[in-house]
Amino acid sequence: MRPKQQELIAIGARIRKIRENRQFSQEAFADEAEISRSHYGCIERGQFSVSIPKLISITVALKVEVGELFPSLAELKKMRDGER
Repeated sequence: MRPKQQELIAIGARIRKIRENRQFSQEAFADEAEISRSHYGCIERGQFSVSIPKLISITVALKVEVGELFPSLAELKKMRDGER
């Protein structure tokens, strides 16, 4: 798996975890974030890169700082180093 894809999967997993902790269904959250449910599902699965406007919509709907959605530097390095 390419590092970029691993990174997208990690971001999607973080978004999903926060959404679930807030007790949003995927459909209800997609509505809250003003993103189509199918597109949002692809974001959570790491299938799509997240645009800045969509990332902002997600952070506002989740009420979190944008940095909370990203893996730590150590995690990112581990993903990249594992590919070499």
